[in-house]
Amino acid sequence: MNNNLTENISSYLKRIIDEYEVKPISYRYGSVEKLGDGVVRVANLPDCCYGELLEFESGAYGMVLDLEENRVGAVLLEKSNLVRVGETVKGTGRVVRVPVGDCCLGRVLDPIGRTFDGEELKASEYYPVERPAPKLIDRRPVDTPLQTGFISIDSMIPIGRGQRELIIGDRQTGKTSIGIDTIINQKGQNVICIYCAIGQKASTVAGVIKTLRDNDAMDYSIVVSATAADSPAMQYLAPYSACAIGEYFMEHGKDVLIVYDDLSKHAIAYRTMSLLLHRPPGREAYPGDVFYLHSRLLERAACLSKEKGGGTLTALPIIETMGGNISAYIPTNVISITDGQIYLESELFHSGVRPAVNTGLSVSRVGRSAQREAMKKVSGSLRIELAQYREMAVFARFGADIDDTTKALLERGEHLTALFNQGRLDTYSLSEMVIMLYAFNKKAFAGVENSQLDEKSHELYEFVKKNYPAAVKNIETTYDLDDSTKETLKKAIKEWVAL
Repeated sequence: MNNNLTENISSYLKRIIDEYEVKPISYRYGSVEKLGDGVVRVANLPDCCYGELLEFESGAYGMVLDLEENRVGAVLLEKSNLVRVGETVKGTGRVVRVPVGDCCLGRVLDPIGRTFDGEELKASEYYPVERPAPKLIDRRPVDTPLQTGFISIDSMIPIGRGQRELIIGDRQTGKTSIGIDTIINQKGQNVICIYCAIGQKASTVAGVIKTLRDNDAMDYSIVVSATAADSPAMQYLAPYSACAIGEYFMEHGKDVLIVYDDLSKHAIAYRTMSLLLHRPPGREAYPGDVFYLHSRLLERAACLSKEKGGGTLTALPIIETMGGNISAYIPTNVISITDGQIYLESELFHSGVRPAVNTGLSVSRVGRSAQREAMKKVSGSLRIELAQYREMAVFARFGADIDDTTKALLERGEHLTALFNQGRLDTYSLSEMVIMLYAFNKKAFAGVENSQLDEKSHELYEFVKKNYPAAVKNIETTYDLDDSTKETLKKAIKEWVAL
């Protein structure tokens, strides 16, 4: 994908800098003292600030990441062979900025705002990639759900607008699929979506973009990509750039969803730069401030007060584990920062459960306050029922004698697990989820084979939608399940079962 870029980083940044009126700043010119692996040491630049852009005599650009008494350490923003030891360096007086606004919608950008299609962005505003998180006094409690379209998540692990919900699990367990399907499910929900790819293969990112385009999701989406072929500095900048773009929309009263895919690779890129800058390594060779790396990013997700426009920024960071070890350094760090986690288990995934959510280890700390009333009324006991089923299923494996009560509990648990199964790009509306769960609670699917449950549940919904459209419309408009709607659904379920 990088081959499609029509101009290199240096010329692009030079053009962006020239567009700004910078107040005169007195800078002493420094010189390159050491150079290697994309990291430079520059002597005699005492007036630099952290994150400032440096301009090299050769035309390359770097970013300051290390401030010492007599010199600064910087990383090059591109793989440049032009920089030489001894050449002069000057500060630009600016930190890295990214273009923001409606012009970004439907576009694929790199972390400094260059487009991948070669067409220039006509932005009227630029935001610095590093910005302070909204103050506590400027926030309000999370109270509006962000529907993922997954019945297992929306019923038991609800995500609210302005929340930070971690998606964690081993590789190839469906983490990215949940993020992409959630973005596609926001069609018509007035939510701006941003997908941030960090260290992914270019072919993988191209596949994600194609999926979004095929499902008409690019109209309200933005993709920020730093692929595995890009420098560690660009991978480091990617999530901060995506967040800055999202903050523009949040501050203008809109709802924003950002999927960071994934922060494990982001931490590795930061570790690479830190070790090259000779920072002392800590646990697992990560630098001591690796917690701050992610906390200052995820704290920017917020639900702003009405006085501040009422916008929200929801973050879905993704973390990859090794062998299901969620107690490793980076996973525990991000778990402690976020408002809950969705844990995807390899064993469940390989047994055919999609999405492979382990409800025992998954939690939403915002909880039922970010759930529609209709969903609250039909999902109250689901987590307990599923936990009881999982516990009993362990004993049933050993072929022990099982009484009728336990047999009924196991059958009901199998039905619930089958009901939660959803294929790729197969998301449900609120009314569809509520009607399916209401029917399950009323034991409408008793006697139905697990393999046929998906088909039968859809048949039921289509039956209700065709014969009792007022009930479906009432759920979708009021978000509640009142007594009259319940009676209508009871009647509809009886008629459907009698068919």
